[in-house]
Order: sequence, then C-alpha cells, then structure tokens
Amino acid sequence: MTIRGEMLIGQQAVTGTQANIQAVNPATGEKLAPVYVGGSRAHVEQACELAEAAYGTYRETSLEERATFLETIASEIEAIGSELIERAMAETGLPQARIEGERGRTCGQLRLFASVVRAGEWLDVRIDPAMPERQPLPRADLRQRHIALGPVAVFGASNFPLAFSVAGGDTASALAAGCPVVVKGHSAHPGTSELVGQAIQKAVKACNLPEGVFSLLFGAGNEIGQALVDDPRIQAVGFTGSRSGGMALMKTAQARPQPIPVYAEMSSINPVFVLPAALKARGKALGEAFVGSLNMGAGQFCTNPGLVIAVKGPELDAFIEAARGAVEASGAQTMLTPGIHRAYQEGVSSLSGAANVREIARGQTGSDYQCQTSLFAASASDFLASEALQAEVFGASSLVVECGDAAEVKRVAEQLEGQLTATLHMDDADIEAAKALLPTLERKAGRILANGWPTGVEVCHAMVHGGPFPATSDSRTTSVGSAAIHRFLRPVCYQSLPEGLLPDALKDSNPMKVSRLVDGKREL
Repeated sequence: MTIRGEMLIGQQAVTGTQANIQAVNPATGEKLAPVYVGGSRAHVEQACELAEAAYGTYRETSLEERATFLETIASEIEAIGSELIERAMAETGLPQARIEGERGRTCGQLRLFASVVRAGEWLDVRIDPAMPERQPLPRADLRQRHIALGPVAVFGASNFPLAFSVAGGDTASALAAGCPVVVKGHSAHPGTSELVGQAIQKAVKACNLPEGVFSLLFGAGNEIGQALVDDPRIQAVGFTGSRSGGMALMKTAQARPQPIPVYAEMSSINPVFVLPAALKARGKALGEAFVGSLNMGAGQFCTNPGLVIAVKGPELDAFIEAARGAVEASGAQTMLTPGIHRAYQEGVSSLSGAANVREIARGQTGSDYQCQTSLFAASASDFLASEALQAEVFGASSLVVECGDAAEVKRVAEQLEGQLTATLHMDDADIEAAKALLPTLERKAGRILANGWPTGVEVCHAMVHGGPFPATSDSRTTSVGSAAIHRFLRPVCYQSLPEGLLPDALKDSNPMKVSRLVDGKREL
C-alpha cells in the first residue's frame, strides 16, 4: 500500500484544508513524510452523512456477512506486511516485537468479534408469547432484540497505534454491533492510521458494503473531534486518552439537543497491594518484578502500576531496596511523542517537589524524548491528605505508600479514585487480609488480580477493561473483550407485530438459529 497523506471518507481519498499534521520519529526527532492536511467541519459532515446513509443497510446485514467483513479487515491488515510494522515503529519508537504483537492482537480481536457476531447471543432475543386467556388481563405477544445504536465516532489512542486505534477494539466492537464508524486518527501516527484505514476501506469494498460503513479523518487541535461528537448523526463515542480530553468530549456530548454516551477510558494508577505474608516471603523478588512491570513500554500502558501499598517495616524496606536497584539499572526508553514526554517530566517534577515525598531512585538518563524511570515513597497519612499524590503520571513512575497497619491500608484503598485494575500480592496466610480488602476493591476497580502484574490485557470473553470514574466514563462497560459490543447496542421491544414484520431473530421459526429466551426458558 502507498501512504498518500490523505483522509479516507467512504471510498474516497481526500486532502484536507486545515492545519498540517506531520508525524515525528520520537527516537530521532526526524519529521516523517508525508504531511497530512487536517480536515474541516465540511469533511466531518461528509463522513457522517455517508455513515448515516450506510446505517440502515449495514445494521441489518446477516450475521455471516458481518462476521466475514470483520475477518476480511483482519486479513487485509495482515496483507500490508512489513510496511505497516516499519511505519508504526518509525512513528512511535516502539520495538518491532511490540508492534508485531500488537498487530496480532488487533487482528485477533477482529476475529474474536467475528465469532461473537456469528453466535448471535449479543442479540439477547427474548420472546414472551401472547396469553389471551390470562386473567384478570391478557398478555400481548412481546419480543425483544438488540439493535445497533447508529454511527459511532472513535478516537485513536496514542499508546497503541494498532490495538486501540483505527481498527482497534472500539472500531471492531462497533462494527460488530452493526454501527458504521468514523475514526479520528491520532496525530502521532497518521501513516500507520492511513495504512490500516486503507485495509478497512478495501474490506468494505470487497464485502460489497455501503461505503459509509467506515471513514478516517485527521485534524490538528480539538475542532474536528468536537465537531464529530457534536454531529447529530453520531450516536456514541469511543475514546482512549487523557482525562481532560475525555471530559471535553463528554461535555460536548451532553450539551447536544440529544445527548449521547461517551465511552472514555481516561485515567488510572492501578494500585498494587503487597500483603504481609507475601511481602515477608518474597519481598525482594516482588520488588524486582514490580519494576519490570513499571518499565514495560516506558510505562505507557493504561494499566501501568503507578501505586504500591503495603505496611511499613523491614519487609517493605527489602522490597524498596530491591526496587531501588532495579530502577537504577533501568535504561532510558523512548516515549511515544514529545508531548507525552513533556507531560511525564512535569508529572515527575510535581512528585519530586511535593512535601513529604522522598525519592527512592531514578533510572538511567537518555536522549530527547526518553523516559527516565522514577520511584518515590510517601506515608499513608500524607498520601491521604494530598490529591496531587493520587494523580496519574503517564510513564514509568510509581509511588510507594507506606501504611502503619492493615486498617490504614484499607483507608487508602477506600480513598482511591476509580481504577482499571487493582492487584493483590498474597500468600495463603494473607487470605483473611485479602478478604477484608476485596469488597472495597470491587467498588474501585474493573479488574482484580492476584499474584500477577496489571500490564497486559488479554483479549477474551471474560476480560473487563473499564472501571469507575475516572478510569472510564461508564463503569458498566468494558472496552476490551467480547462484552465491549454491548456499548453500541440498545434493546427494542416488538408488541403484537405480525410475523411478516418481525426481524428474522424474532420469528417463530428462528431462521437465524440464535439462542433465545422463550417464555422464560432458554430455547437453544
């Protein structure tokens, strides 16, 4: 494929009219050709008009047609080959193995949603047959299914140029639900985005779908994104990024004459609770492993362990000493963008300058845009008294919170904001302590781990990648895993409609062969 520096609106390649966008290789500072010219409100209008025109047809595609489309996207992405890998590496500074793994994850989740679509359980078909003889009042024939919300706006993330971007989880789950998608590509990796967009564009054509099923826009600043969310044809938004960015989109969505849901993943510091028996038995090993997780991808994971909570004592001292050595040995790593690097530096400076915070260690320094690992410590009382200490620092920086006893550990847990993850390191002797914490952690996090590290999110049916605000804007949902499809669906009930008007999923003969709840009993 050829990178042309163009937006993709339906089946057209379009040059913008607004401010220029140009990717920068964060490892070298080199500007990467081509220059992308940002889109305007007119381009948003064009993309949304096509999406609305496609919606009626696309949402009623057969399960097999839609599943085949998702699989075709995956195959087209794979067919790009090394060009995609090399461009993503140049635009992000990420190593080849990481990008290849992310491509596999991207294509894997497209195929996962293809299997979900084929199974049809997401339709959640419920049929309550008429009961004309029921006393004192008869019951009408009532049938329910889920339908696609409508066109969806997706915002590509900076830290995952493939898996959370143009063909990432938000796009895959929205397309699986039957929603056309308009993507605003991230300005940090426009070439990668265009290549993936071309693959989706080819899949749309190969599957004979309406061209408005997919469009890709670029835009510098906030104007095009706000215009996209404000467009009356857009019915939901998927976003992964900063709290400020997510909040701005939520504000726009709620100010519309018709407010719409914004599924925003925003901020999480992913607390790790190291319980006493585990700390005593393997504190040194845990300290070293913790830094390994902290450094993964220069700390640029949404699930990066930004907080360690444990009871103060010799055991915690051993953990800290092991972590200190691992941090000091940590090489500098290139961050995704100059802006992310700048924000990281500011966050670390804020922590290092905070009252009653002590610096444990810094990693090795590097060149421009490289992350120097940092580790700090503070008492639980100081942590509880400071909102600033709870702020996310996006990168390889973490804070150890030293508690006086188990009761103080629980108080810290209770004061935490909503999180994507909470981790328990524990041995058998810690079961009761873990039980005491678990109800609080269930309220605070979308995923609770034992004896592992939160970095890395499995794409599977049971995964939850979400959590109470500010981890996400809607704690009832997940952006990863097959349940992500439910964000872009709504139920419709059909009362006493004749057979000829009923959707296939609701007909007595069940021509789609989907699982149904009929009069309260599972049919298939």
